[in-house]
Amino acid sequence: MPAPTPDAPHAVARAIAVDWSGAVKGAERRIWLCEVDATGVVRLEDGRSREALVAHLCDEAVREPRLVVGLDFAFSFPEWFVRRHGDDAPAVWRAARGLGEEWLAAHAAPFWGRQHRARRDPSLEHFRETERDVGALTGIRPKSVFQVAGAGSVGTGSIRGMPLLLTLRDAGFAVWPFDAPRGGEPLLLEIWPRLCYVQPVVKSSADARAAWLARHVPDLAPAHRVAATRSDDAFDALASALALWRARDTLPALPPARDDRERREGRIWVPPE
Repeated sequence: MPAPTPDAPHAVARAIAVDWSGAVKGAERRIWLCEVDATGVVRLEDGRSREALVAHLCDEAVREPRLVVGLDFAFSFPEWFVRRHGDDAPAVWRAARGLGEEWLAAHAAPFWGRQHRARRDPSLEHFRETERDVGALTGIRPKSVFQVAGAGSVGTGSIRGMPLLLTLRDAGFAVWPFDAPRGGEPLLLEIWPRLCYVQPVVKSSADARAAWLARHVPDLAPAHRVAATRSDDAFDALASALALWRARDTLPALPPARDDRERREGRIWVPPE
């Protein structure tokens, strides 16, 4: 079967990746969006709050529904925690909308990470199956969504991001793998930028980022090159958007959740080799 072309009715026409932030203050300086289409990197920008970013994505989906968006935060929790709040991921998104700030403020088990507060409870399962699978694939496992502070923690951003998945779903996005992709309609994926680098890179090093950009995006516009060299958040958004665009022909055929566990926990998108 021939690969879909950009003009095919169900082909992905644009790819947007967002490097997310759960910060209370200054999130708009840390949330970066990169868009790629058939012409290359269209934009690489920050300046939006979480709520403004989600409103912008809804507008973009109206303008061109053949859109895939990757968001860099966990879309759910380990199954046992989801079942505590309902039977599927949207139930825990609603719980996060109502209780998320309480979870963060109380910092009680199963949440952990802040000094002199709750420690990780070894009797609890802290990882989703998808995080263990990705760890086995790469040798580096993503952080637990229950870790809400400390180096590399993703919990705060995830808890503040999950309620916004309800907004995006209501706006017509298929949120994978909870929803099957619908050809010609907007698709939302959980991404982990480390999977999108093509080759290992020390992303904390500006020199390493510059070398990666020179090798993999030699025709990148100067302003975008400067932004991605200066900011590892911008770099992650760029690398992720490029990976989504490279995989665009495979995205309409992504399978929905394979079982009840995945229907509750979700799955990190892994770029095809």
